[in-house]
Amino acid sequence: MSALSANLALPFTGIFISLAVFLFGQFLFKKSHGFFLFHPLLVGTVCGILILVVWGKLSDMSTAAVYNKYFLPGGNIINWFLQPATIAFAIPLYKRNDVVKKYWKETILALVAGSFIAMFAILAVAKLLGLSRATTIAMLPQAATLAIATQITTSLGGQAAITSLACILNAVIIYAAGDILIKAFRLDKSDIGLGLGLGTAGHTVGSDKGVELGSVEGAMASIAVVIIGLVMNFIVPIFVNLFM
Repeated sequence: MSALSANLALPFTGIFISLAVFLFGQFLFKKSHGFFLFHPLLVGTVCGILILVVWGKLSDMSTAAVYNKYFLPGGNIINWFLQPATIAFAIPLYKRNDVVKKYWKETILALVAGSFIAMFAILAVAKLLGLSRATTIAMLPQAATLAIATQITTSLGGQAAITSLACILNAVIIYAAGDILIKAFRLDKSDIGLGLGLGTAGHTVGSDKGVELGSVEGAMASIAVVIIGLVMNFIVPIFVNLFM
């Protein structure tokens, strides 16, 4: 049992678990011809949790303790790569700077207004369900991409694991129901608005969805990921101080 605990503390173990569950998810996703429940992010999350729970049972450790051992030496290395991956979204921002220059006021106003509306909705649901302050804070920055949202949550005393789950679920839902939502709310009337919505709600996966729909949608979705990350850094702390 102690050997299991010692092996989990090795950096290689955390890296191997992270990559293995994601690759397994990719395999299922391809075999199922893109069935949304087999999206690599969702499969990787569920399988990773199951592995850590079983590991804890076998080594007589709590799941929280197993997670800490998994994350700090190895899982954290994978997590670190989220930072440069997020910066890479500046590339489409540069390529379509003509659109940003033309519609920068409308873009920022829409993202700020939408973010506040979303946070008020989250706060209302959290109060209705009786969620704790830390849990509520963890839900607020979910419009930002995972790497940024978890940092915001941590700085405000929230639970980063909940933020991670919320961001991943958002992405999977947008991938799964994107076409349905676009038709139901007639979002295809504006290429720019559609791209901003996909990037804000679905993050990286939403950007992929935007690319499938068109070059403008894909570019604006990527732009939204960058801008909403900056916006949430400013407005989430303000929102927490004013309303919580």
